[in-house]
Amino acid sequence: MPEHTDKVFEADLQELKELILKMGSLVENMIARSIQALEKRDINMARDIISEDKQVDQLEMNIDDICLRILALHQPAAGDLRFVAVGMKISTDLERMGDLAVNICRQVVDLNKEGLSEHLPGQPVNLSELAKKSQDMVHAALDAFVARDVAKAKSICESDDEVDQLDYQNFDNLVKATEQNAQEARRNMRLIIISRQLERIADHATNVAEEVSFLVKGLDMRHGA
Repeated sequence: MPEHTDKVFEADLQELKELILKMGSLVENMIARSIQALEKRDINMARDIISEDKQVDQLEMNIDDICLRILALHQPAAGDLRFVAVGMKISTDLERMGDLAVNICRQVVDLNKEGLSEHLPGQPVNLSELAKKSQDMVHAALDAFVARDVAKAKSICESDDEVDQLDYQNFDNLVKATEQNAQEARRNMRLIIISRQLERIADHATNVAEEVSFLVKGLDMRHGA
C-alpha cells in the first residue's frame, strides 16, 4: 500500500475513534443531566436534553459514513476490520442510550406537569442508586474501549445483574405502592418507566463492554459465549 494511502487510512481510523469518543461524551453527559433534571425537577434542563438528541443522531450518521468509507477505500483486515465493525455497533448502542436519556426527560416533563413534589415523599423506589450504577457502567465501558481493557469490560458485564435486581425491586415496590394508593398510579407508572430506561442504559453499556472483548481478542461474549 502506498505511503500516502497508509496515512489517509490512519487518519480515517483516528477520526473514527474521535467521533466515537465525542458521541460517548455527549451521551454520558445527557444521562447524568437527565437524572439531575429528575432530582431537581428541572423542566428546562429536561427540555434542553431532549433537544440534544439530534446531535447524537448526527454523530451516529457521521460514524456510519466514515466506517463505510474505510471499508470501501481501504479494505481493512484483522484488527482494523474489527475496529470498524465495533465502531458501528458502539455508535448504535450510544444512540439508543441517548434515546433512553431523552425518554427519562420526557417523563420528567410529565411528572412536573402532574405536580411532582420536591422530595418524592413516600417514594418506594431507589432511582439514585440505579442511576449511579448505570452511569458508572457507561463511563467504565467507554474507558475500557479507549484502553482496550478486557478485564474492565468483563467486570462491567458482571455488574449488569446488580442493575437488573434494582430495577426488579423498583417495579415490585411501585406496584405494591399503587395497590395501596391508586391516586399515585400515574406517578408510579412514570417512575417505573424511568427505572426501566436506566436498566436498559446499563444493558447497552454491557453491549459496549462485550464489543471491547471482540475488538481486542476477537471473542464474542454475547449470549453468554
